[in-house]
Amino acid sequence: MTKAKRRDFLNLVRLVRRLDIRRWQLQEAKARLSEVVKAAERHGPQEITVRGELAVVVVSHKDFEALAGHKPSFVEFMRHSPLVGVRLRLERNRERPRRTTL
Repeated sequence: MTKAKRRDFLNLVRLVRRLDIRRWQLQEAKARLSEVVKAAERHGPQEITVRGELAVVVVSHKDFEALAGHKPSFVEFMRHSPLVGVRLRLERNRERPRRTTL
């Protein structure tokens, strides 16, 4: 897991704890998956534990989109670069390549 993903996950865990969200054991969540999904849509993130340790958090698609945010395409990124409008002087080296022996 990258540092950014871990940070996002920990922020989500803090949010879940602050909202006093229900915690489900894995076997209970598997048996009542539709209820877990509905609870995530209505009441917010739902924690699922494996052997007492937090394993995953189920969130609604709306909450996921809000957390993930918009990631610009490469073209959008370049268009909004602080270097837009800066003129670069790119000149080709006109010298002949050095000789090498193979």
